[in-house]
Amino acid sequence: MKYKAVIFDLDGTLLDTLQDLANSTNYALKVNGLPQRSLDEVRQFVGNGVRRLMELAVGDNETDFEKVFNDFKQHYAIHCNDFTKPYAGIFELIDELKKRDISCAIVSNKAQFAVDELKELYFKGILDVAIGEKEGIRKKPAPDTVEEACRQLGVKLKDCVYVGDSEVDILTAQNCKIDCISVTWGFRSVESLKKNGATVLCDEPADILKVIEQ
Repeated sequence: MKYKAVIFDLDGTLLDTLQDLANSTNYALKVNGLPQRSLDEVRQFVGNGVRRLMELAVGDNETDFEKVFNDFKQHYAIHCNDFTKPYAGIFELIDELKKRDISCAIVSNKAQFAVDELKELYFKGILDVAIGEKEGIRKKPAPDTVEEACRQLGVKLKDCVYVGDSEVDILTAQNCKIDCISVTWGFRSVESLKKNGATVLCDEPADILKVIEQ
């Protein structure tokens, strides 16, 4: 096999988290008297961590941003799994990768508390390494979190491929100097992915296995 490990993004790649993110965003906006955001707007805001999500959601409106941000975090901590679900074929893909002795990990810009909770709910005993946004390590598109995942997996960076659904993931792979697989079922359009440099696109999880086996 060309790769010894597959590093996955979480939101829009392994799990469909959009509705819960939108609900917590709009809860925080509403209780602070700010305009609501549509699902499509939140879709475009996701990818650079929850602080950036809320900065974009608040926009130019004058408010106490830290209060809005804290309201979001408190709500999302309770409601991060109301509507979230894995994409069809994800568990089968991970199972097939592990049968081929290919290690798997999550590297996300999602807050570490939410990554930990969703990993425990959906990937307990399946994925041991899951790294989110936290103090002391630069988030994507810096290579640091992918490098840390490789260290924990015991594999070299050059033997990994990164799988994600956004321009942030493409840039992360470029900064790591590793291959990138972009999925089309996530939070960005095919046109957006191609515009941002995607060269390998997969329409369903089974396609990822085909690419890896080439």
